[in-house]
Amino acid sequence: MKRAINKIICIIPMAILLAVVGCTHKLEEKPYTVFTTDYFKTEEGIRAALVSVYSGMRYNYGPIGAMGIGVVGTDEYTFGDQPFQAGSGDQMNQLGRYVITPSNGAILTPWNRNYSNINMCNAILLFADDVPVDEGTKNEIKAEAHFFRALYYLLLVQQFGAVPVDLGSGDLQFTTIANTEFYRLPTEEILVKDYQAMIDDLIFATQNLPDQRPGNAFRLSKAVALHMLSKVYLFRAYSAAAQSSDFSNAYTAAMELINNQGRYGVELLEDFGQIHRQGNDYNREILYSVERLPLDNANNETPDPGSDFAGKSNIANNLFNANYQGTIIVNGMTLIDDRPLQYGRPLRQFAPNRYIWEVAFAEKNNDSRYDNSFRRLWRVATLRTDAQLQEYISNLENIGFAIGDTALYLANSEAEATLKRNTQLKPYRILAPSEYYNNQSNQGTHIFPNLKKYDDTIRNNFQDASGRPFIAAKLGETYLLAAEAALQTGNTSEAVTLINVIRRRAAFRPGLSASELATRRTAMQVTATDIDLDFILNERTRELVGECLRWPDLAMRGKLLERANQYNPDATNIQNFHVLRPIPQGQLNSLTDPDRGKYQNPGY
Repeated sequence: MKRAINKIICIIPMAILLAVVGCTHKLEEKPYTVFTTDYFKTEEGIRAALVSVYSGMRYNYGPIGAMGIGVVGTDEYTFGDQPFQAGSGDQMNQLGRYVITPSNGAILTPWNRNYSNINMCNAILLFADDVPVDEGTKNEIKAEAHFFRALYYLLLVQQFGAVPVDLGSGDLQFTTIANTEFYRLPTEEILVKDYQAMIDDLIFATQNLPDQRPGNAFRLSKAVALHMLSKVYLFRAYSAAAQSSDFSNAYTAAMELINNQGRYGVELLEDFGQIHRQGNDYNREILYSVERLPLDNANNETPDPGSDFAGKSNIANNLFNANYQGTIIVNGMTLIDDRPLQYGRPLRQFAPNRYIWEVAFAEKNNDSRYDNSFRRLWRVATLRTDAQLQEYISNLENIGFAIGDTALYLANSEAEATLKRNTQLKPYRILAPSEYYNNQSNQGTHIFPNLKKYDDTIRNNFQDASGRPFIAAKLGETYLLAAEAALQTGNTSEAVTLINVIRRRAAFRPGLSASELATRRTAMQVTATDIDLDFILNERTRELVGECLRWPDLAMRGKLLERANQYNPDATNIQNFHVLRPIPQGQLNSLTDPDRGKYQNPGY
């Protein structure tokens, strides 16, 4: 597989879409061995190309830039204190304050990486018919390429709006020409082409991918194609390219998956907490994850530990972490010593807004999703070994603590914090919600509810990138897509039915008696009078918080300005034009057209 990828890399420079800064140097290299496009006509070559586009998704799920453009500056998350201290040029600071520039590093992640993968998909589709394999295999290979081309385009469109479908050799055609033109105007027409291309690609994928993915791998299947088809129809319905049937088509695609779960090998898990549990990464609720392997930096295409901000590294497990390190001190002794693997590196890039615990998760008893998504309790722990460990344990005993005792607890309410402080047996730290760090006006503490969906304890050291797969689509979201589409077609009763499936599942906690569970499920049910788009967006937070979806969730539905203003105190500069990101400056600088400003998104 590694040899195959290296061969593909030799071809990719000839297929560069846009001659942006840095790419021209690759075009000047003289490879030791030259491969032509005839390589794609072999089974080895076409499968190596597929490996390449699977691998390319790692740039979009897990690295800091990709996470930032999906999470920061929304109703859910602001930027943490480390970006705040880094100065106005910091990419997360810019994203959170909506002072983003065309040179911001985070927006370069999809822009610089996705086009070459789109062109690779075009190559697969052009040459697949020449590969000496049976027709069924050819159609499956093409279906994978169609799916990935659609997803790469979706990741661009939801950030930048209209993007080129002509890469230099015609619409949706493979090109070997290094191209500096920018086929983006008129944007209204190009956006129509973008959406139609994605929909056509995903329809082909729903017809030709296998019904089910393997049980221990994230090869594509019809299940994820139906899910993404529903999402693209839904997004188009809110866009300037909308067609009258989009909401109904979104509903139909989602319901095909929901109504035929046995055929497609998927199911909702009984316990929401099991979806993201490490060791359960291949469960049947997950439709598609961007795959990585534990303790295998080489095959994960990540650099050595200590350089985990680079390339395809998945560092989601460190980005949401609060500053537990060195902040919990009793009688001069730190209760959490250094950075234990179970708690990750406290990078503090993303900090939750009060909206999360006060609005979206206002119900924390009957709804298990808050406790299953966030850590509120840290225990005494250390990385020390041997003699150092024994000394540490002895010092703990002198102040009445032991490894595993509670060190820090975040109360759900002011009253709970008072009660805990009055009854605690040991002087561990207790914070009330008013003391959580949640935006730049509250600098008193850098501790907050800590997203734990990405926790990874199977790493070589605390700052190593994660080897866990990164979830890109799961069945719980399919229910929410179907419910939203039903609501928008006027079928509110169906929307209620679908949402209540998700909410009844959320009532489950291990150890509840049958009667307790029934009572909680009843309390979680909603009616038609509860349901509108804002309720569905709140429900999406409860189900999907922190999963790199929120910025497009709000921007594509026209709710970004309203909800960021309402719930994010740091989003003081947000304006209507921020629903699109700026076209990167490097792209504009590469154009031969002297009137480069007309290619930029408005407002930048």
